[in-house]
Amino acid sequence: MFCNACGSQIQPQFNVCPHCGQPIVAVSLTLPSRLARHLRTLGILWIVAGSFFAIPGLALMTISSVVRLGIPASENVGRFIGPLILSFLGGSIFVVAVGGVLVGWGLLKHQPWARGVAIVLGILSLFHPPFGTALGIYTLWVLVSDASRAEYDRLTRAA
Repeated sequence: MFCNACGSQIQPQFNVCPHCGQPIVAVSLTLPSRLARHLRTLGILWIVAGSFFAIPGLALMTISSVVRLGIPASENVGRFIGPLILSFLGGSIFVVAVGGVLVGWGLLKHQPWARGVAIVLGILSLFHPPFGTALGIYTLWVLVSDASRAEYDRLTRAA
């Protein structure tokens, strides 16, 4: 062991350096785990991704309410099915957006359910290139390992 001030070699039990008289400060060289370094970033990214999904979801639901005005009156089936399909698509996208925001919030608050839901959404987002794929890979990289599971369980008990 060495003194922090003068660099002299000292015995581990010393609290004060015998050469310069400065107090010895113990330095921890342990690095934070992958989960500790990336969990906050992952939560924020899920909130941002969810917010971006909300925009097209709301737009499709809005368009579905006015699209029947552009379909000729003689097309009764089109006037019914077109808005229904757009409403369904917009609602589905909006549900995914709300899910992303909730998962991000849950990860930031260390909620017990958030890790499992984030892994499921991470797998589903792999099929949405390029940003969804990147977010899915990042999510799985941070949350899937056994060490991450154990550490996340400790965080949820502490929260």
